[in-house]
Amino acid sequence: MRFFKDLFSPDYFPTFPALVLGLFLIPVFAGVLGSLLPALGYFPALGGYSFSLDIWERFWSYPAVESAVLRSFCIGIIATFLAFAFCQLICACFYQTKMFDRILRGLSPILSIPHVSLSLGLVFLLTPSGWILRLISPELTGFDRPVPVSFFPDIYGGSLVIALVVKEIPFLLIMTLGAMNEIPVNRGLRVMRGLGYGRLMGWSKAILPQIYGRMRLPVLAVLVFSVSVVDMAIILLPSNSPNLGILVLRWFNDGDLSFQYQAAMGAMIQMMIAFTAVLVWILLEQIGKFWLSKSVMHGRRYVFSSSLVEAGVAKIMRIFSGLVFLLGAFSIVILFVWSFAGRWKYPDALPSLWTIKYWSRHLDGVGDALWHTICLGLFATILSLILVIGCLETQQDQRKRFVYAMQMLIYVPLLVPQIAFLFGVQLFTLTLHLDGVYIGVIWSHLLFVLPYMYLSLQGPYSNLDSRYIHTAKVLGQDRLRILFKIKLPMLLRPILIAFAIGFAVSIAQYLTTLFMGAGRIETLTTEAVALSSGSDRRVIGIYAFVQAILPFIIFGIATILPKWIYANRLGMLGER
Repeated sequence: MRFFKDLFSPDYFPTFPALVLGLFLIPVFAGVLGSLLPALGYFPALGGYSFSLDIWERFWSYPAVESAVLRSFCIGIIATFLAFAFCQLICACFYQTKMFDRILRGLSPILSIPHVSLSLGLVFLLTPSGWILRLISPELTGFDRPVPVSFFPDIYGGSLVIALVVKEIPFLLIMTLGAMNEIPVNRGLRVMRGLGYGRLMGWSKAILPQIYGRMRLPVLAVLVFSVSVVDMAIILLPSNSPNLGILVLRWFNDGDLSFQYQAAMGAMIQMMIAFTAVLVWILLEQIGKFWLSKSVMHGRRYVFSSSLVEAGVAKIMRIFSGLVFLLGAFSIVILFVWSFAGRWKYPDALPSLWTIKYWSRHLDGVGDALWHTICLGLFATILSLILVIGCLETQQDQRKRFVYAMQMLIYVPLLVPQIAFLFGVQLFTLTLHLDGVYIGVIWSHLLFVLPYMYLSLQGPYSNLDSRYIHTAKVLGQDRLRILFKIKLPMLLRPILIAFAIGFAVSIAQYLTTLFMGAGRIETLTTEAVALSSGSDRRVIGIYAFVQAILPFIIFGIATILPKWIYANRLGMLGER
């Protein structure tokens, strides 16, 4: 007990941010350096002892690499812009309405769906032989056999953009709500209505400029992820039209070890593409800022302020929100249906024969992958939760500059493409003999689980009424007792929600598990991606459905447990 009191004392508490920064910065910087040196020709393990630019030429001479680079950049920019624009339009059209609450309740569960499960579900829905065409054929389409045109996945990346938009809108909505809690939104909208602005222009001129600075880091994280996504791209891009992340992964796994140099160069180019995309996004920010400032100065209302246009946009957003929800929900339903499908001929809407033989046949494989997934998720999430709470406690004793700098450093793994530093991290863990073991994989998961947990818990922690803490101090309670007796019980619900988010992030990790696990630790995610290239849809449905249902269970526990614990104390839940 004395150890914990010392650890949570003002003198020892900075141990937490120092530990977190060490866990983050060491592998990221070592990873980037471990990719940069082979990209320049220095790779002693393969006999490279001198620096050279020949690898640069080899990289650009590889077939289809230019189109892969362009595809990565365009998909990232377009998907992020659409997700952010639709998110803000939803808020502008429906904030302070019952429809807004319904949208949040409908879209929030999509946040817990892993990227791989959502992608596979969309493939099963939207392909020429997918469930949607089965439901309307042949009555509405006249097709009694699959359409001989492949439009999902497509060579231009439209299918990947759709999946990214569906997946990221709920996340950006949650981030927008968190930013809105820090400003007087209602007062700003009332002032804009008094000045004659409609909902759309009032939101864009009064609210968006205030909240955007508070959610810039999450938006940039979405941009970097979209530019460099690999697991979703493997599923949603044709094999002959890859993005750069897929090419780099192929080179890393190539039997010809000389491709390791080219893979390292590809990782560095991927990082350059991500940084270029960030710069382009910042340029778009400045253009938007300039337009808004000119518009405010001149008092222009534009056509968007007319009630007719606002009503039309609201209808479109209502339909769009419903479509996003249906795509997310039915992507899970179709995985479940396929997992029990025995005979299912086109264009039958449902299987003509249902069976459990595929579940029984693959139960052992699913069980092993499920066990690894749960263990990695729980260990990574519990460690992240301890570190996040320790860092948030430290921030109460530090200056704002320290807090801001720490936040920026914690988000570094989200702002650097995974493929750009994971190869170097793998070399780093090889020297420590941590490759292919649980502790190495858990460490790699921490790099991405902890930032999201920190992001979700920071607001509730900082908004906790300080009068409770002051009262406890006056009564002579020490810091450790205040933390466990007052803060943690009052923050039980946001802590459990943050835990569920962290667990969902850990489940969704593909590249980190693939690289750090060295192929010896199989999870539901790695198995689902491996099966997606051509295995039986029934087997894919089993793995993807089990992967998708795990976060729902954790989110359900996080929602129900506080209500059960505080059934007779609704004030602890923020209810009257």
